[in-house]
Amino acid sequence: MIRNYFKIAWRNLMKYKFISFVNLFGLTVGLTCCLLIATYIINELSYDKYNKNAENIYRVTRSFNNQDGVVSLNLSTVSPPFGYYLPGDFPEIKKMTRLLNTGTLAIKYGEKIINEPNVYFADENLFNVFTLDVLKGDPNTALKDPFSVMLSEDVAKKYFGNEDPINKVLRVSNKYDVKVTGIYKGFPANSHMHPGTLLSFNTLKDSAIYGAENLRTNWGNNSFFTYLLLPDHYDPQKMVARFPAFIDAHMNRADYNGQLPSKFTTLGLQKLTDIHLYSHTDYEAEPNGDINRVYIFSAIALFILLIACINYMNLSSARSALRAREIGIRKVMGAGKKGLIFQFLSESVLIAWVAILMAFALLYFTLPLLNQLSGLELSVEMLLKWQVIVPLLLTPFVVGILSGLYPALFMSSFQPVKTLKGLFKIDGSNISFRKILVVAQFTISIVLIITTIIVFQQLKYMQNTSLGYDKDHIITLPYINDLNPSYETFRNELLQSNAVKNVTRSSRVPTGRLLDAMGASTFTGDSAMPVTSDIKFVVADYDFVSTYDIQIAAGRNFSRQYGTDTSNFILNEAAVKAIGWKSAQDALGKDFRYASIKGKIIGVVKDFHFESLHQQIVPMVLVNPANAATDGYFNFLSLQVAGNNIQSTLKTIEKTWKKYLPEVPYQATFLDETYSQLYVAEQKQGTIFTIFSCIAIFIACLGLFGLSAFAITQRVKEIGVRKVLGASTSTIVSLLSKDFLKLVLIAAVIAFPVAWYAMYNWLQDFAYRINIQWWVFIIAALLALIIALATISFQAIKAAIANPVKSLRSE
Repeated sequence: MIRNYFKIAWRNLMKYKFISFVNLFGLTVGLTCCLLIATYIINELSYDKYNKNAENIYRVTRSFNNQDGVVSLNLSTVSPPFGYYLPGDFPEIKKMTRLLNTGTLAIKYGEKIINEPNVYFADENLFNVFTLDVLKGDPNTALKDPFSVMLSEDVAKKYFGNEDPINKVLRVSNKYDVKVTGIYKGFPANSHMHPGTLLSFNTLKDSAIYGAENLRTNWGNNSFFTYLLLPDHYDPQKMVARFPAFIDAHMNRADYNGQLPSKFTTLGLQKLTDIHLYSHTDYEAEPNGDINRVYIFSAIALFILLIACINYMNLSSARSALRAREIGIRKVMGAGKKGLIFQFLSESVLIAWVAILMAFALLYFTLPLLNQLSGLELSVEMLLKWQVIVPLLLTPFVVGILSGLYPALFMSSFQPVKTLKGLFKIDGSNISFRKILVVAQFTISIVLIITTIIVFQQLKYMQNTSLGYDKDHIITLPYINDLNPSYETFRNELLQSNAVKNVTRSSRVPTGRLLDAMGASTFTGDSAMPVTSDIKFVVADYDFVSTYDIQIAAGRNFSRQYGTDTSNFILNEAAVKAIGWKSAQDALGKDFRYASIKGKIIGVVKDFHFESLHQQIVPMVLVNPANAATDGYFNFLSLQVAGNNIQSTLKTIEKTWKKYLPEVPYQATFLDETYSQLYVAEQKQGTIFTIFSCIAIFIACLGLFGLSAFAITQRVKEIGVRKVLGASTSTIVSLLSKDFLKLVLIAAVIAFPVAWYAMYNWLQDFAYRINIQWWVFIIAALLALIIALATISFQAIKAAIANPVKSLRSE
């Protein structure tokens, strides 16, 4: 019986080839999009789950509160003494491991010197907490001895090729040697961090590198990722509840004016598998994903599949008149309603099966394109797990039943007497339901058009908005402390080139995060008044303001002509406002203390966007580097260059660099490129939005094309009569199109508030954002109308210019 149902289903599909093709093509495209998005979502949800103890691993986080108890800084890293004391105070901790991200270091082997990124210090427990494949060496002892190093497989090949790396010696930053003790397979792509080089954590105990005493007592350097392996089914909140007492027991109250340290700093635990999608601290090992993005793309996948299913329902119910006599004969021959329903559902399931098989074939060709757009490493293998395969095998049945149920119920209800006598007529309720489905399709399409336009408007705003500094002619390089003794000579030699306009050093550069803060005080007479607001600091030399063309609101820049500038400060306008001074001019000459440095405010710069537009402009102070408190804080070298002949300029800079730092690889970066990287996620999201919006509109138009073709076919004789009576082509096209265009307008009215609400909430993630303009909605509606009109007009014009004699002769 089932075989017979599918045989008849196949015959019907072949009989009505055009409608079958539209249904099949629409479902195939819709399912391909769903599979692409499903691959992305499965990848996002899989992060860090490769670890066998993933459910029991937690990362220690640290937050800082101001005087009012408001969180001012939230970090995924903590200071080293926490890791030193935690295992002793919490015996339930099974294992603890720490990592310190050093960023990029110059590593030398023989004559080969490479700026190696992703270099971490890692302690010997790393492989007891994280699940990693060690290819050579003993994972239990490889990181135990100081000055030992483990390399990822890819990094080892860069230095040693086909040589055996074990016991080979590498030179790090031209300061110390390390011995290779192991090779491991790189961290999987779906890991929240990807260390390529692991230096032994015990190396940090050397006083020339960090010092064992610092590891026990330095509560200020919050740079250490600290992970805990807890027992099965352990409630982490029990430990979190004991953290305040732990903090108060070990930290010095004197550093907090005699108050409990737990009032100003708190610790938290973050589940390892939650980091990628849920962690948005002020410092992460790498940029994370976002669970909201997963929700957005899940909704897009469902919308596209829904549009494809609506196509099937619309076209199947529309062609019901063609099958009325068939249904009547079947009922006369004894077919029951359940049998007919099963018959029609078998057709839709068959189409869904063919569609999903074709979708898998398309997936093979389209997945590499998605990888290019997203920067991910997605593969079809992600779908080849039983947890995924079982739902995929059920998908054709779900899609087939969802899209075929209404047409099956509708057609199985035909009365055989009326259908065989030719009295069958589709009632108004069925036509109304089809109209509702068309409205639903175009509502979704218009929402996607609007969201796409607004995403690109925000991206354009971020790219073109005035930042308050010049990012277009700045080259940055990592600053090496070995340059300190000869820096002025180095700087002057660079400035001899007409292409280099200015050179400066600083602890951070614009596009980075402002994470460093210390206590600030103002003075009334000799009385110090603590500033309650957090003021972030940047260590910047005399040329920072002029190199970046930052505008001065009042006062002056640091100057080599004033010896007292070694203890003076420059604030931004936000800091002036946070302190409570009336104006930038009012702040000048005021006594000010920052950390242990006391001096005067000599200048106020206009607010500028040091961080991305996701963040508000925060109070900031520029600290002059010429004092002991800021020694060693320089991390970046910035050069302002002329805009012409960039290649020649780069060669000049590289030549000078190699002259003074022959053992350090030259690595220059354009600041405008770094700025663009801040919004890569939004740019990719906008591109993917555009692609899937076009696909959704295409599928909707495909259904509209088929539906209009069928509707016009049903009115061929009416069109012939109208032409004989003198109706023009434009009149007939207008008559055939207006009903469909009304539906698109209704869809627009419904889509407007939905799209506004969705994008209003999306824009809240940006501290600086566009206003949603009314004309965006009009453009989206007009675009949908034009696309719908073009789709319908093809069939309408074809019918309008047809010879009426042929249509009337067949009456």
